[in-house]
Amino acid sequence: MTVEITSHEELRELLGTPGVRAANKDRARLHERDRQWLAAAPFCLMATAGADGSCDVSPKGDPAGFTLVLDDTTIALPERPGNKRADGYRNILDNPHVGLLFLIPGRTDTLRINGRARLVRDAPWFDDMVVKGHRPVLAVVVEIEQIFYHCAKAFLRSALWQPETWQPDALPTRARLIKEVEGPPESLEDLERHYGPEYAKKIYI
Repeated sequence: MTVEITSHEELRELLGTPGVRAANKDRARLHERDRQWLAAAPFCLMATAGADGSCDVSPKGDPAGFTLVLDDTTIALPERPGNKRADGYRNILDNPHVGLLFLIPGRTDTLRINGRARLVRDAPWFDDMVVKGHRPVLAVVVEIEQIFYHCAKAFLRSALWQPETWQPDALPTRARLIKEVEGPPESLEDLERHYGPEYAKKIYI
């Protein structure tokens, strides 16, 4: 029998009350250590939700320090050429609330930032976000409402950063997955060529 949780009270009774440190660790302004974390982080996940409640989580990555700190309560993330679906960006236009999770490879803790976002198509500081000669096509500006560090337990349980646990060949190649799951008209050979060694050379154009 499936037993569903249907109330905040029931959830709290099941999980218990958070300790004082966990309950009070969130802040609304960047600390110098947060700035250092952002300067070292090459990757983050951005969560958004549309006006109808539909959700999206999108990976964002660039050389370490790609997130630009504009002031103690504002950061900006560049957008690079992608698949043009813009799921998260369309959500932001309808609902500005975003959640960001910043990762540093090898670290088992993470930095979480929640706030309100807006899309900017150009600004003087775009010049500070140039990578390999390319300015971002747009930027997500986030007004920070909540920031805190998240504990290491999920990374320790998953052994995410331990190379001996990695299984990159557990599934077929990206090209074969696309061919089998999405059924595009291109041949598998063409897809393998597209996602081959040349693919990494085109990620900024």
